[in-house]
Amino acid sequence: MSKPVYWDYLSLPGLLAQQDGLDGDPSPDELHFIIVHQAFELWFKLVLSQLRLARNHLAAAHLPEEQVPFVVHHLGRVNVILRHCVEQFAVMETLPPQDFLEFRDKLTPASGFQSFQLREIEILLGLKTEDRVAHGGVKPEGHIQSVGKDSPFDAHARLQATMQEVTLRDALHAWLGRTPIQGSSAGDAGDEQVVDGFIAEYLGKVEASGEATLRGLVAALGDSERERMAPRIKAGLEEAKKFLLVDDKAVRRARAGLLFIESYRELPLLAWPRLLIDTVVELEEQLLLFRNRHARMVERVIGRRIGTGGSSGVEYLDKTTAYRTFPELWTVRSTLLPRNMLPALQRRERYGME
Repeated sequence: MSKPVYWDYLSLPGLLAQQDGLDGDPSPDELHFIIVHQAFELWFKLVLSQLRLARNHLAAAHLPEEQVPFVVHHLGRVNVILRHCVEQFAVMETLPPQDFLEFRDKLTPASGFQSFQLREIEILLGLKTEDRVAHGGVKPEGHIQSVGKDSPFDAHARLQATMQEVTLRDALHAWLGRTPIQGSSAGDAGDEQVVDGFIAEYLGKVEASGEATLRGLVAALGDSERERMAPRIKAGLEEAKKFLLVDDKAVRRARAGLLFIESYRELPLLAWPRLLIDTVVELEEQLLLFRNRHARMVERVIGRRIGTGGSSGVEYLDKTTAYRTFPELWTVRSTLLPRNMLPALQRRERYGME
């Protein structure tokens, strides 16, 4: 059996034959449009692969410490891909508005809104249907089902299958819920009391920190600052309580685990978990940048026109920049304390400290 050459290994003849558009012989600008969007979809395919690998590790009943770097590696690759996709919009922007109008009507009702792989990424991450912006009163999954009913490829069925999978968000929360807190692991005798004790002590430190901040402001700027700043500092304490004192015990432990990792990040056992959390934060940040860059590219090329799929165009895209799939990872940052005010660490040996 002969060894494949480069173009056979990559199936290039077939791949390069997929840019003819709907009627063949696309104009140079239409060819440009097709290739840029096909490139996006190829990157989305790789993102989905990497997200599932990371999710599978996190969703395991036990994630050995030595496997955490693999999760960080897969998610880090996703972040690099997303950064590249953000920059790829610059290629799209070399299409002048009038040149796009020459073939834009061919697309109707096709739209980037129908990118089932982008919707699949959002589902796999854990974005809930009720949190999505509707397209003409219909959420993306329903829209894809409606417009794709005559397509030979059932994109809606693929999204439905993804909805049955464990999301990265759920896997991450389950993993955070297993964080050893003050030396106590989930399932240990008395673990709930240890976790609640840590939360109570931490909130006490948050209150003390707020009082110290207020005293410092008053000393520096005068007593007039007390009336202005006291409500803000109190609001910060109330937000911390709202974040940590939830009724759901599983959520409470996961949030306490997240806070513990962020607070004691220098401990050897928590170094990779802290990096994993930061990698997920960067992932969401890159998605936010992607959505905003997409909106600006569309505004630059078509202005405020209605989208080819019937959406409100830029107005719709701007609304999607409010999506947050991992809000806890952002909220916890408002609750962090300086190291010198943290509750004393218990059972240091549990975290690789002698």
